[in-house]
Amino acid sequence: MNTTLKKKFPLLFFVCISVFWGFYYSSSSPLNDYNRANYEWLLLIDGLIVLPILCLICSENKQEALLKTLVLGSLVVLVGSYIIPDENKVLWPYLEMGQYLLLAGLVLVEVMAVATMCLAIGAALVNREDPDIAIQSSVEKYTGGEMLAKILEFEARIWMFALFGHRIDFCQYQGDRHFSYHLKDGAKTTALGFIFIILFELPIVHIFLHFLWSPLAANIVSFLTLLGLLFLVAEYKTLGRRPISLDNGYLVIRFGLMNRRSIALDDIQSITQNSVYIPRSKTVKRYNFSGNPNVVIELKNRAGQVRYIYIGVDQPTELISAVNDAMVGLTASYRSTQSI
Repeated sequence: MNTTLKKKFPLLFFVCISVFWGFYYSSSSPLNDYNRANYEWLLLIDGLIVLPILCLICSENKQEALLKTLVLGSLVVLVGSYIIPDENKVLWPYLEMGQYLLLAGLVLVEVMAVATMCLAIGAALVNREDPDIAIQSSVEKYTGGEMLAKILEFEARIWMFALFGHRIDFCQYQGDRHFSYHLKDGAKTTALGFIFIILFELPIVHIFLHFLWSPLAANIVSFLTLLGLLFLVAEYKTLGRRPISLDNGYLVIRFGLMNRRSIALDDIQSITQNSVYIPRSKTVKRYNFSGNPNVVIELKNRAGQVRYIYIGVDQPTELISAVNDAMVGLTASYRSTQSI
């Protein structure tokens, strides 16, 4: 099966069962014995047993499978609460209560992220530390799981840049040389344009939904839009402030709000310019906001892992030259050590 289709198969299955069982429960036909066979366990088996198994089969790792199961499982419960007749619900009310527990968990994650952000930003601004390292050290004190730590780091970074981005600059980040990416193809200007578009359409859509659908729907859509706007504002503030750096034998890729990636120069096979569109692939990682990425890094043979990293930067020639010079210097240093 195609890799992309395989990853999307659980979502396609969710859509199919939602449509089918929605028709099943809402119709009166021989299929459901004229509403006498509207059993909730029919959707329960497909949505909460078969779907998690598909998530496990179609995901690259258990963490991704767990995340897909939680998200799609919650959506199944939400859909079931609307399509299953109330008189046929036995277990479903308890599952609906579980949704509130999941919501409470998400709120707890947000609270932990904000608290971590406060500690991290305080240390970073007072001591002029690397903000990423400040966040990482704060998160590691309160979490043990790698997946949860990455999520909290990402959340804390959103709040940090959304609230205090104007107090962070290039020189706070560790590195011998820094490279920017906010000017390439007008990335920063484009992000600002999207922010203004959302600000313009938000009140219009809210009023439209309030009167034509329901106040609750308008509030929910507006709340989700504001969360998206918060992310976009934070992403905008990272542009020109969070650099790609060469640091002590490593190329450290910090791109937007994404978690940083450190590549040892020893692991780089080659670094060259690129000018063509790069499609998604299991062996490709892309760091680029708009247009085509202009730098490609080929890593040494790594079976089943990312082999090529494509980056869009403002000064591709300077980055390539700096990395090549650093690799030559590292090789010369290694040879001199061996000769001694």
